[in-house]
Amino acid sequence: MTTNPPDTSAVQSAGWTAVCALDDILPDTGVCARVQGRHVAVFRLADGALYAIDNVDPKSGASVLSRGLVGNLGDVKVVASPLYKNHFDLATGACLELPECSVTAHAVRCDGGQVLVALN
Repeated sequence: MTTNPPDTSAVQSAGWTAVCALDDILPDTGVCARVQGRHVAVFRLADGALYAIDNVDPKSGASVLSRGLVGNLGDVKVVASPLYKNHFDLATGACLELPECSVTAHAVRCDGGQVLVALN
């Protein structure tokens, strides 16, 4: 069955940008997308939850957080930076080891099988 993506112009005018199909993100992994010129890491967890945070690791300046390992520390769902192994809270963008290195969390949702992000 083929599904048509949402009307991108309507989505973008409402502040949401379609970044990919939900099926393009394997569970417990992330992808990188450019949203209004910004690198955003979008994660899909095994339970179906979606998260979006800035993709640039503040410590290195590299656009790599989407490549990090997804897991949890206690009750906090996190991604570990592949470079310095700092953990970022997927819900808030807070860096657990170095709060001054936190990133911005963004709104994310799925609509008609498409993942949409709105920058915060």
